[in-house]
Parts: sequence; C-alpha cells; structure tokens
Amino acid sequence: LNKPEWYLTQVLMWIGNHSKFLDDKIQPILDKAGSSVNAGLEFSRALVMLILEKLAADIPCLFYDDTLFCHLVDEVLLFERELYSVHGYLSSFPSCMHMLSEESCFQRWLTVEKKFALQKMDSMLSSEAAWISQYKDITDVDEMKVPDCAETFMTLLLVITDRYKNLPTASRKLQFLGLQKELIDDFRIRLTQVMKEETRASLGFRYCAILNAVNYIATVLADWADNV
Repeated sequence: LNKPEWYLTQVLMWIGNHSKFLDDKIQPILDKAGSSVNAGLEFSRALVMLILEKLAADIPCLFYDDTLFCHLVDEVLLFERELYSVHGYLSSFPSCMHMLSEESCFQRWLTVEKKFALQKMDSMLSSEAAWISQYKDITDVDEMKVPDCAETFMTLLLVITDRYKNLPTASRKLQFLGLQKELIDDFRIRLTQVMKEETRASLGFRYCAILNAVNYIATVLADWADNV
C-alpha cells in the first residue's frame, strides 16, 4: 500500500517496452484488415483498466492515513502526466483522474490537500526568512521587494492548480478553486494579524514587507485572471 509507484512505473515500462512491437508487427495486421484500432493505445487502455481495478481496491484502505493517501495521489498524478505526454494516451479513454474524482475519494483528496497546505503556510510564516526577499541583493530582479512567505504562498497555489488542472469535470476543478480562495483568505487574515502587531512601526521593516506581499499577491492574481 505504501508503494503505488511500483505498479504504476511497471505499467509505464510495459507500455514503453511493447510500443515498437505493437507498431511494427501488430498495427500493420490491423491496418490490412481495415480496422481503425490503434494497437498501442488499446494496449495502454487495457493496462490502465488494471490500474483502475487496483486503485479501487487500495484507496479504501488508505482513507484514514493522510500521508499514504497523499503519496498515492502524488504518484497517480505523475503517472498520468507521463501517460499523456510521453505515450500519447487519449483524454477520451478511462483514466485514474476519474477514480480520484469519485465523491468519497475526491472529498478526501480535498481535505488532505487543505491540511498539508495549512501546514505549509504555518511553516513559511514562522520561518526566520519569512519577511526577507530571496533576491534582496539583486536589484534588477527585486523591484517588488517580495518577501519569501508571499512568494512561497503563490508557488503553493500554483502547485495546487497544477495538481487539479487535469480533472475531467469543471465542477471538480471549481471545488479546488474554492479551496484556493479559502487559502488566500486565510493568508490575508494571517497577514492582518501580523500587521496589527506592527502598527506602532508603520515604516518598519516588517510592516513594509507585508505591504509588498499584498501588492505582489494582488499583481500575480491579476495576471492569473486570464487563466480559465
């Protein structure tokens, strides 16, 4: 249960190792018979069906272990990425994302995603470098004076988008967008709390860093507004 990468990698190896044989030996037979079937894609589809059976059996066993469940999701997302980008799998075929989209599994995924995101926010704001810019010594890179916590937070949102962008339905993507909006609001509240502590020194280092963070986040969100 703690090594889903074993069977996911094995399937990718089988697909890769058999592609030349299927293209050179099997496809010509199908073409000669006037069939529209693509041998390589059908082989991939059959193996993915085996993975779906395996996931259906494994996921209920992982529901109450956040770390193992999160690891499974991570590995499935990596598998899907390679399946489509390297092996040309079709979006109309059955995929693991359909399995992750099923109600009980999806709600668990959302819950775990939120839990780990909040933990990440805790650590980034408690870091000694939270209000310092990574590029403070490089003037042409650091026009916005972005503190480390703001940059890390926006990277966190970007990673979450990258994880859910291949979900098969818009409604599921919107639920993830809802989570991102919650996280932005949570981060806003945290910034406000820190700002209240700094009001006596409104020209102080940390107060200015908070203003820079807000400006940076607003700018990036405006840039993302065109991303459907």
